[in-house]
Amino acid sequence: MSEQPRRPRKPGKPYRRPQKDPVRLLAFEALRAVDERDAYANLVLPPLLRKAREKEGPEKFDARDAALATELVYGTLRRQGTYDAVIADCVDRPLREVDPPVLDVLSLGVHQLLGTRIPTHAAVSASVELARVVLGDGRAKFVNAVLRKVARDDLDGWLERVAPPWDEDPEDHLAVVHSHPRWVVSALWDSLGGGRAGIEELLAADNERPAVTLVARPGRATADELLGEEAAVPGRWSPYAVRLSEGGEPGAVEAVRENRAGVQDEGSQLVALALANAPLDGPDRRWLDGCAGPGGKAALLGALAAERGAFLLASEKQPHRAGLVARALDGNPGPYQVIAADGTRPAWRPGSFDRVLVDVPCTGLGALRRRPEARWRRRPEDLDGFAPLQRGLLRGALEAVRIGGVVGYATCSPHLAETRAVVADVLKQFPDTELLDARPLLPGVPDLGDGPDIQLWPHLHGTDAMYLALVRRTG
Repeated sequence: MSEQPRRPRKPGKPYRRPQKDPVRLLAFEALRAVDERDAYANLVLPPLLRKAREKEGPEKFDARDAALATELVYGTLRRQGTYDAVIADCVDRPLREVDPPVLDVLSLGVHQLLGTRIPTHAAVSASVELARVVLGDGRAKFVNAVLRKVARDDLDGWLERVAPPWDEDPEDHLAVVHSHPRWVVSALWDSLGGGRAGIEELLAADNERPAVTLVARPGRATADELLGEEAAVPGRWSPYAVRLSEGGEPGAVEAVRENRAGVQDEGSQLVALALANAPLDGPDRRWLDGCAGPGGKAALLGALAAERGAFLLASEKQPHRAGLVARALDGNPGPYQVIAADGTRPAWRPGSFDRVLVDVPCTGLGALRRRPEARWRRRPEDLDGFAPLQRGLLRGALEAVRIGGVVGYATCSPHLAETRAVVADVLKQFPDTELLDARPLLPGVPDLGDGPDIQLWPHLHGTDAMYLALVRRTG
């Protein structure tokens, strides 16, 4: 029997190995860590970038690679709500049925298409290559199909399509356009007191990348010294603040390496300054930071106390965070002590201190510029979890301060349930107290509201949305 001739192979493209893009692969790894481990990007990204810089060969990062990876991670997290709405319009299934790793690749691709100047063809092809590497060829085809649909319009066009009209539902409109959960939009709007312009400016500011701000710790460093660094410009409000322009590395600053300066938002500096400058009746020898972790405010308070010959006790409930406080205060020029203690069950006698600060745990809605993923993790019910602790810490602080002394209640949230509601509730139990007008203690800082408390805002002050109320014991 004669041998049958072989059929010729159908022409086609030969198999090609997917090309690894170190920058996008690192960004994907960071997003997976944020999603899978509830990690924070500001903690996950630096070690990944450091490892990439230490590599040899084509995977070694330079400054431009690090900048692009950082933009991809933070930009994707900040605009997640907007991008989810766009992706949902381009797929034929509910978004919850799309595997999370696939959704991360898609979100990275959408950010490149709608949120950067990367050319369309490069954004799509790079995202498809990433999908081939981390997901496989089959799901890469799905990514390719979705991103080609997204690429048909720009961000403004997509917002017109997926955002509810303002006239029909203003809160949902803002939630989609500015990528915040609806309940957060509502809470921030209430805190601002209404008006469209203010809430739009605030939500937009939450989506801007904040500058790195340094603090020169008094007696150990000066702002002028820090201004001698490359890419350094003066802070806006604090005499100890210096901002690093884009690309500035805190670790490259000698004073930061020597712990004479640190990284600290200017709003946090202003809270410490206001407490330190508040008028007292009587001596000014003993200060307490009752919620001192991770140590930024404690280090500034310790330096300010040292200038007056005062002693600072820095207390933090969690031992590992107390260790961070000790490192921040290491080298402080004046007397201080760091302890691990619960501010709601004080380790000190009542009336022991002249000045007390409690920067209480909270939802963190005032720091969404720095921790954009927090907006997607928090839920309205979280407020109920924080409420007893916040009230307990303020009560403990008022018991710790002597008559004539001052307590500062601070929180990095503008939510009324975490600010004025807490202060009002607790002061009902302490009739021998008075609220001090904190505004004159921050001369030159505008738009501080009607007082007597202070609410800082990203869109007005360029700071985190820190809140401060100052309370004096009168009896």
